[in-house]
Amino acid sequence: QFSGCALCGAPLVYREESRPRVCNVCGRTSPSNAECANGHYVCDECHSKGSTALFKPWCMESSEKDPIVLAEGMMRIQGVHMHGPEHHVLVGSALLTSYRNCGGDVDLPTALEEMLRRGSQVPGGVCGLWGSCGAAVSCGMAYSIITGSTPLSGESWGRCNIMTSRCLEAIGSLGGPRCCKRDAFTALRAAPAYISETLDVDIPTGEAVCSFSSGNPQCIGRRCPYNRADPALEPK
Repeated sequence: QFSGCALCGAPLVYREESRPRVCNVCGRTSPSNAECANGHYVCDECHSKGSTALFKPWCMESSEKDPIVLAEGMMRIQGVHMHGPEHHVLVGSALLTSYRNCGGDVDLPTALEEMLRRGSQVPGGVCGLWGSCGAAVSCGMAYSIITGSTPLSGESWGRCNIMTSRCLEAIGSLGGPRCCKRDAFTALRAAPAYISETLDVDIPTGEAVCSFSSGNPQCIGRRCPYNRADPALEPK
């Protein structure tokens, strides 16, 4: 299912407190704040299974410089849902690829593999539960990979966190509820300016126009800067 529950398409229900839930796909038990209205639970690994593995070969074949265009292309890969933790890998992968394609010095195959490892560790729903959207964290991860930052680094340690904070501010200023497409576009519009400022690599970003709103029951409509749909067709 593209939107809602990956099994039945029913709306997801989020609880304030997590509890152990058994994944209906793999049978493993893990803590989660979410389940669907019909009681199904699909863990993050099963939710993203297959799609994230396709990001690296897709990016390696692209010469595109605009991270918005790169991200939208990956959003159309089979298995990428309307919302989900796969975006925590997708956003950073788009930023790394555009950085390389704009002349930035990075070993892209190795960087994309590391992005997959790091991004896959960020659970779904952290935007509302942790106050830290995974799209912004993904840009911080990409910056960390580019600069080789670690917890013991000096200047690059600070810059990684500033990158995340700038993306978070841009995402948070639009308000909720969450939309992984809107948050991805917003992070990828904010990140290039900081890369240009600190790494002297200019990354072009065109206008993002959302074509996914019909799959999002919580679409904020005209409040979204990327919404260009006929108001009569917008989700209520």
